[in-house]
Amino acid sequence: MNSKTQHLQVAGPAGVIECAVDEPAGAPRGVAVLCHPHPVHGGTMDNKVVQTLARAFVQLGYRAVRFNFRGVGGSAGAWDEGRGEIDDAMAVIAAQRDPALPLALAGFSFGSYVASHAAQRLAEAGQKAERLALIGPATSRFDVLTVPADTIVIHGETDDVVPLQATFDWARPQGLPVIVIPGVGHFFHGQLALLKNLVVRNWDQ
Repeated sequence: MNSKTQHLQVAGPAGVIECAVDEPAGAPRGVAVLCHPHPVHGGTMDNKVVQTLARAFVQLGYRAVRFNFRGVGGSAGAWDEGRGEIDDAMAVIAAQRDPALPLALAGFSFGSYVASHAAQRLAEAGQKAERLALIGPATSRFDVLTVPADTIVIHGETDDVVPLQATFDWARPQGLPVIVIPGVGHFFHGQLALLKNLVVRNWDQ
């Protein structure tokens, strides 16, 4: 993301997992693990929306941890239809989590599906995440789970990959608000600064 980004590897269930870590200016208030979009369709930890999430969390004072799912970039293994990718996220969380700091989870598109499942696993293990941010969640394509009521959900009005209606249908039974950016598609072209500001503004409310 910048010249100070640390690149490292952690051990994963399919081999090494490539990670990128960005630190806040002062002592971190928490650790944010960020999940990228669909690996088969070009998703990587360097996706612009994922980098935008990293910038938002660094601004909020978090250590931002991005990583490549198995088979992407320098990460070993091959696409596992979403199952192994959740395991990858759990391995990164285990390696990068600081027991003394809160853990935030965020994801874009397919990454939101992974983040929702990671959050459930953590909750079941008595290690509940502090909060989630789901951007353009892949609600029409994957089984995005029910999430806590304080989860931030942001979706583009004209998303042509995951229809906004699908996310409304997922959110409605949960009574979960959805922040809609008018006239914006799945990749938030031209509106990444607004996306970052929405995450920052809503996080501490």
